[in-house]
This record gives sequence, structure tokens and C-alpha cells, in this order.
Amino acid sequence: MEIFYSILPDLIRMVVCAICGAVIVFGNALVMGYAERKLAGHIMFRPGPMEVGPHGIYQLVVDGLKLMGKQLVIPKNADKPLFMLAPLLAFAPVFVPLLVIPFSDKIQGFDHDIGLLVILALASINLLAVLIGGWSSNNKYSLFGAFRAVSQNVAYEIPMLLSLLSIIFMTNTFSLKGVVAAQSPVWFIVIQPLAFLIYLVAIVAETNRAPFDLPEAESELTAGFHTEYSGMSFSLFVLGEYANMFIVSSVATVFFLGGSSGIPLPYFEYSGIIWFLLKVYLLMFFLIWIRWTYPRTRFDQLMNFCWKYLIPFSLVNLLITVVMVKLL
Repeated sequence: MEIFYSILPDLIRMVVCAICGAVIVFGNALVMGYAERKLAGHIMFRPGPMEVGPHGIYQLVVDGLKLMGKQLVIPKNADKPLFMLAPLLAFAPVFVPLLVIPFSDKIQGFDHDIGLLVILALASINLLAVLIGGWSSNNKYSLFGAFRAVSQNVAYEIPMLLSLLSIIFMTNTFSLKGVVAAQSPVWFIVIQPLAFLIYLVAIVAETNRAPFDLPEAESELTAGFHTEYSGMSFSLFVLGEYANMFIVSSVATVFFLGGSSGIPLPYFEYSGIIWFLLKVYLLMFFLIWIRWTYPRTRFDQLMNFCWKYLIPFSLVNLLITVVMVKLL
């Protein structure tokens, strides 16, 4: 019993963190699903969903119920175990990175010395899910989408990591709370604007968002790696995509935008989380904005842009950062 009482606080904390993570994942999907449809409509001078509820606010709920009620169809020649595993791999790992993100100086699940490494390691599982889903579908369009996803994500992970590594050299820590604390005098977006721009471009490709959504490419691959998925399996891919958008935007907020720092709000002790979420959703608004503004690039242009421009610029930026840190 003494052992139970000694670990009881940690157990309670884990349960609370799991519940909060589920609320964030599903709540973010509802907000972003509705916001994306409405913003896409207004950008194209259309109203977006309007019929279900005031201004179509219940449309996502109805769509979710519809997808939950649809039959899960598995292609006859598909690899059934892997076909069913892929959506779970795309959705399950998104909960853990939320535990190490400091939403404010008082709201964080666990502050680890290797918090960034935890996020990056779990983010790579999504690529494995895309590869398994495309390969196991036994569909040439799905397979082409999976191949594109692997080459695109492997390439764009390099400049993304190099841009974050510049901040790591400046702060000498992998702890996300430590990175936020190091920005008390000035945000790193002022000191590292090139690293921020490189990271911003890389996360568009990492989350498979237009104009870099070549793994899906509806006009070429009829939806790409998830062509054969329907119902709740398709919903898990969508939930995982929106959760990954939230995670990469949170990392950008922590590393470049000062995390939860901002003007303290009167009569509200936890004003930091408001500033944090405001910065995160401004970045997510940017991701939606460029999706409905720019056309899809060709795949060779996408890869050439990474290998010929982003990676060299990120290496030069890292070299300059290392020299300046050594000198100063």
C-alpha cells in the first residue's frame, strides 16, 4: 500500500494529462475542420458550410457521426493487418508530444531534458503510417503517394532539424521550457529570422499541406496514400494531420515566438496559455491561408527546392550560429 500511495500522484497526473491530450486533439480537429472550410470559402468568395446550425457550426459534428457510422471497407487484395494498423499509427503517437509542450510556465505535463527529441522521434512514426497505408492498400495510386511521402518527408526533415539545431546551440538545452526561458529578453524570431522561415516552409511539407501535398494530390493520385480508406479509418488520418499541424505550430511557438510570453492579462492568472494558443492558431491560419492561395508544385520542383536551397541555407545559418556562439 505504501508503494501505491507513493506513485498515486504520478498516476493521477498521467490520467489528467491523457484526458487533456484527448480534449486538445479532438477539440483542435473540430476547430480546425470548421475554420478550414470557412476560411477556404471566404478566400474563394464563397460562404462555406451554412446549412447545419448557425453558419454551419455543427457541420463537423454531423460529418464525424457520418464517418463513424460508415462501413469499414477493406480491399480484397490488401494486406488486412497492415491496412488496419496504418490509421492507428497515424493517430496514436500524437498524444505523447502534447505532454512535453509548455503551454505556459504553469501548464505542462512533463518537463524533460530531451523534450524536443521526444517530439521529433514520435513525429517520424506518422511517415511510417503513410508508407504502411499506401503499400498495404495494393493500389498503384496509394503506392505512388506513399513513395512521394517518404522522399518528401525525409528530405524536408533535414532543414527543419537544422533550423531547430541553431536554437539548440544558442540555448544549450533540449528542454522546451528551457528554450522558452532563454527568450525572456528577445524572441528568437528576431535573432534567427532565416531559421524561422526555413522551419515554416519545412513544416508545410512535413504535414503534407498544399502547395506541398504531393502524397495526396487529388488531381493526380485520387487522394494518394489513403485512396482506399473510408469511414473511421479515413477520420484517423485526418485527426492525425490536424494534430500534427498543432504540434509543429507549437514547436515553432516555443522555439521562435517566445512560447507563452506576452502581456499579462488582468484578473487572469493563466494568461500565458491564451498567448500560446493565439500564436499557435495564427501559424495554423497561415497554413490554411497558403493552402487555398497557391497551386500545387511539381514533385521535381518540390525536391529541388529542398536540396538546392533549403538545406544549403540552413547549413550556412547553422555555421554562422555556431561561430557567433563560440565568439560571444
